[in-house]
Amino acid sequence: MTYHPVMATLGEILLTVWRQSLVENLKIVTVEDETCSVRTTPRQKLKQIDFQFAGRALRGLEQNPYTKSRWAQLAKKGAKVMQFLEHGKYVAAVADGKVHLYSEKT
Repeated sequence: MTYHPVMATLGEILLTVWRQSLVENLKIVTVEDETCSVRTTPRQKLKQIDFQFAGRALRGLEQNPYTKSRWAQLAKKGAKVMQFLEHGKYVAAVADGKVHLYSEKT
C-alpha cells in the first residue's frame, strides 16, 4: 500500500512530529505540506510544536521529566516522550515510538 499524506491518520501524524522533533532534533518539522517551527518553553526548555491536522489545532509538548506522571517516569529513564494537546486538553502521547491516544470522555 502506498502512503499518501492526505490519508494519514492522527497517530501517524503524531508519530511524525515526535520523530522529527525529539529523535531527529529538527528545528523545523513538516506536517503534511506545512512546516512548523520547534520552539522551546521559556522555563523548562522543553520542545513545543504547534501544528494543524484535519482542521484540528494541535500542540506537541516534550514531557517534563520532573512531574509525577507515568510519562515523566519514562522520560526520567531516558525515553523520548511527547504529549499532544488540543484546546489545552491532552489527547495523546508518544513514548519511544509508540502512540497512545486518550479516549474522549463523553
